[in-house]
Formats: sequence, structure tokens, C-alpha cells
Amino acid sequence: MATDIDHGFAYYCYLGSSWIAIILVVQLFIKTCTSFCTKTRHPPSPPALPIIGHLHLLSSRLPSSLKTLASQYGPLMLIRFGSTPIFVVSDAKTAKEILKIHDVDFASKYTLAFGLSRFDVYDGYTFFNAEYGTYWRFMKKLCMTKLFAGTQLDRFIHIREQETLKLLKSLVERSREGKPCDLGEELSVFSSNIICRMAIGKRCMENPNLPIDIREVVGDIMKNAAKFSFNGVFGPLSRFDFLGKGKRLVSATWKYDRLMEQLMKKYEEKVELINGGDEGEKDVMDILMETYKDTNSELKLTRRHIKKFFLEMFFAGVETIATAMQSAITELIQNPTVFTKLREEIHLNVGSDNRLVKESDVPNLPFLQAVVKETLRLSPIGTLRARQCNVDTKINGYGIKAGSRILINAYAIMRDSNTWDKPDEFMPERFLSAKSTDGGNNIDQHPTLDFKGDQDFHYLPFGSGRRACVGASHGLVVTLSTIGMLVQCFDWELKDADKIDTKMTGYSGSRALPLACYPTTRFDPTKA
Repeated sequence: MATDIDHGFAYYCYLGSSWIAIILVVQLFIKTCTSFCTKTRHPPSPPALPIIGHLHLLSSRLPSSLKTLASQYGPLMLIRFGSTPIFVVSDAKTAKEILKIHDVDFASKYTLAFGLSRFDVYDGYTFFNAEYGTYWRFMKKLCMTKLFAGTQLDRFIHIREQETLKLLKSLVERSREGKPCDLGEELSVFSSNIICRMAIGKRCMENPNLPIDIREVVGDIMKNAAKFSFNGVFGPLSRFDFLGKGKRLVSATWKYDRLMEQLMKKYEEKVELINGGDEGEKDVMDILMETYKDTNSELKLTRRHIKKFFLEMFFAGVETIATAMQSAITELIQNPTVFTKLREEIHLNVGSDNRLVKESDVPNLPFLQAVVKETLRLSPIGTLRARQCNVDTKINGYGIKAGSRILINAYAIMRDSNTWDKPDEFMPERFLSAKSTDGGNNIDQHPTLDFKGDQDFHYLPFGSGRRACVGASHGLVVTLSTIGMLVQCFDWELKDADKIDTKMTGYSGSRALPLACYPTTRFDPTKA
């Protein structure tokens, strides 16, 4: 028999449920009225599931997954990463709207590492993902006029030449032993050594193990920060570190912080002793620390700004360059006709048995440039470009509110069949003039496209607009000359041809599997 308590409990349950229902109806009414009054049109969006949004439609091959969805829902669509809504752009016309016509409105960026920002020791000190404002403009100017200016890159040419020769010698040794090498790892070490010596060159000379220490600690940070944060996409759950990634990220970052603090103190001690140095010997640390000490600087840098900048410099300058070179060699191995044609061009313009390809040879090697252009079309530096809207605006007739997040899928844009003939095939000839491609072979021609892209935004290897990659010049110098030397000096055979990975994962476009191959020395660089 029901008691008074049972009846009372049922009454309050009914009353509570009624209030919840009324609140939901009122919220729906307000939302509907607001939407009707503002007449805001939202882009198409696939059916979403509660809590997870559209995560069930996405795979680890994220750029490819988004490209597939765009073919059904259009060039501007709304995708929900858990509780986080993001507008995804998949065609050149819409990218032009954001990166050129409304460039200032979308000049801010956001981090794609969902849920990990609260575990970032340097949160708020970023340059690469900074909001468009005074600090970002100051650092962009510093990058373009001092840190990565042409004159500064010219000063580092001896570093690039020395590290390239070390890489080639290592591969020659592998060839003599008849052992396979993980070319991706070799290229990663090579890129890391160059970045370390550019950044803190004098300290590297004093401590040869320093690049190894930095590579290990930065690699640990990247491993944790680059992973897709499961809890981060679910809004309120981001405060919990279910998988322990946040704790590991904080621990690795503090280890890096201690290492960088030691380097900065050594710099300060050295300045006190010698009161500066030769302008021609300055590395990136010298320039940043001088700015930090400059009382007349238009913006005051902090030690955390400098540490975060170096961390982002390692992020952007190591794996991206290594991945681009690995992608180029992968394509060349799979396309022996292209490989042979490139080697013939090198033989004709440089020679095959007297000297190595130099950076100064690159302008005279148009097919080498075309090979790298085509590589970056298929495997761009950063397949997904993040932007954040600063003001309420409209794109393609759809309302985009201030604070909205945008993701530009460069992978989809540069494989658009409306622009590119046979978009998924590796055909460097498309970047050459018709008369230099044996009649053109019925390939669509894009000879006027350079590495900066085009005005119609069909080609975006390094991004575009205000937030284009500030290190593009360095990346190209290293990639072009190194690929030329790897083709000139070695024949390549895959260890497991059936396991070769040609698809990109995550946001940056890294490859899931290593490139294991046998190098066979054709021209010994030690005898050049």
C-alpha cells in the first residue's frame, strides 16, 4: 500500500519534471524567436549525436574525413567536435573570403589541442596561436625583419650545409652496412639539429648533447600535446584529466622550462662578460634576449614569451619539414619515372660525380621545384588551418558570430577536382610550362604558381594572409636542397612496399607509419 511519503515523492517528481519541461519549452521558444528575428542562416551540418556531436563521422585521417563530408554538405559546413562547433571550409572560393576579403575579421587563431590549454604552462604567451593584437603584430614584425629575414637565413647557410653532410654520411654508413633506415626519423633528427643550431647555436657548440636533450624533451611535449584530447571536446569534462595527458604535458613542459632557463642565464652571464657580440654571429636566442633586455622596445617580452616562442619554433620547424621531405621521397620512390627525370635534371645542371647540389643550384632546377610543389599540394604543411572570427560577419550568406572557430581544410582545397586534373595523382609536370613537359601530356598547367600560393587560393602550401607561415622561406630552402641531394646521392628501395603510408593523420598531416627503406649509395658525398 502506498504511503504518504510515496505520494509526496511522486508529487515532487511530477512538479520537478513539469518545471524542467517548462524551462526547456521556454528556452526553445526564445531560441526560435531569436533565430527568426535575426534571420541567421547556419551552414549545412550532418545529423549530430548527443554529447559526441559528429565525432562518430570522423576518423584519424581527419582531413580526408572532412573532405568526404564536404562533398555531401558543401564547402562551408558546421561540424561539432563533441560540444565544440567548428565551421569547416573546403573550397578555394570560401577560403578566399576568409583569408583575403575578411582577413582582419579572421586574423586570430585558436589551438586545436582540445582541452589541453588548461595544462599549458605557457598558456597566454603563444605567438603562433595568439589573438590578433599588439603582441602578435610585434612578434610578426620581429620574425620578418630579424629572426627569419633573408639576411639572417643567409648567415645560417653553413649550419644547413654541415647538418646536411652529417645526414648524408649517416645514410652512406647505412648503405655500407646494408641495413634499412627509418628515413622519417633520420630527417627528424636532421631538422631538429638545424633548428637547435639556428636557435641556440653557440650553446650547441659548447654542449654537443644539447640538441639531443632538447629534441627529447620537446618530443615528449609534442607527443602529449598533439594527441586528440578525448575529454577536451566535451566542454565541462575538460576540467578532468581522465587519461593523464595533462599531467604528463605539465611535467614535460616544466622539464623544458628548466632547460631553457639555464640557457637564458648563461646568455645573461656571457653578455655581462663580453658586453655583446658580433652581429654576424647572432642566433635567435641572441636576438630575443636583446629584445627582452631592451628598455626602449615597443613591447616588453617576458621570459615566458621567449620560452614559448622557442617551443613553438621547434614544433613548427622540426616535424613539418621532416614530414614534407619524407612525403617527397615517398612519392619519388613510388613514381620511378619522376625520380629518374629529376635525377637527369640534376645531372644536366649540377653533374653526377663532381659536387653536391647546393642551395644556389635550386633556381636552375625547375623540375625539383615542381616535385616539391606537387608534394606540398598533396601533403601540405598543416593540412588544417585554424582561424577565429573577431566580429559578427557573413560568409557565403551564412551568419558567423564573433568567437566562432573556423577550420580551413587545405587538404581538400588542393585536391579539388574542379581545379586540379587527377587531383589524387602525383604529377609534378602540372607546375611546369607546357613546352617543358614533353607536350604537356594533357595535364592541367599551373606554371605561374609559386610556393606562396595564388590569388584565387587554390594552392595553399604554407597558408595565406596575415597568419601565413613565418618560417616558410627556411622550410623551402632546407627541403629543396635536401631532396635534390637525396636523389643525387642514393637509390632507394622500400623495406615493406605493401606497408607504405601515403595518408595523413590528425591536424598536422603527419604519417602514421615510418618510412623504412634501404639507401644504396650512388654518389658518395664524402668524396665531393
